[in-house]
Amino acid sequence: MKRSISFRLNGLPVSVAVHGDEPLLTVLRTYLDKTGTKYGCGIGQCGACTVLIDKEATRSCMIAIEDVADTEIVTIEGLVSNEELHPIQKAFVEIDALQCGFCTPGMIMNAYGLILNNPNPTRKEVIDGMDENLCRCGSYNRIIDAILNAANEMN
Repeated sequence: MKRSISFRLNGLPVSVAVHGDEPLLTVLRTYLDKTGTKYGCGIGQCGACTVLIDKEATRSCMIAIEDVADTEIVTIEGLVSNEELHPIQKAFVEIDALQCGFCTPGMIMNAYGLILNNPNPTRKEVIDGMDENLCRCGSYNRIIDAILNAANEMN
């Protein structure tokens, strides 16, 4: 039997009828058409599905939708404001911190959570904070540079 789960998604109130045990990732992509959040490994190891839940970077494949009731969720789509890219998104474009782009939404969301909790991270803190986000193309140095540039821009 389905039940309604309510939360805020990218600043807007949302209510969705679900069974309750679906992963947040499935609900975002299938029910709410937020396809920027990617399905990677399905076991929380790659970071492609990272979103912010109450300002904390979280693997959306590992959390049941019922566990996000009454929270604030931000996806990659929620970073754009007035059709303007967020400074982290701009930095990824300017530094060319992507190749295939599959990992990029998760990288950006994890980086955003990192910067929210540590506005002036060192290079080592960025490396440590991004350690569990995987990039098959190996763009790590440019990703780190983009995050450091974005943190500087945001401050």
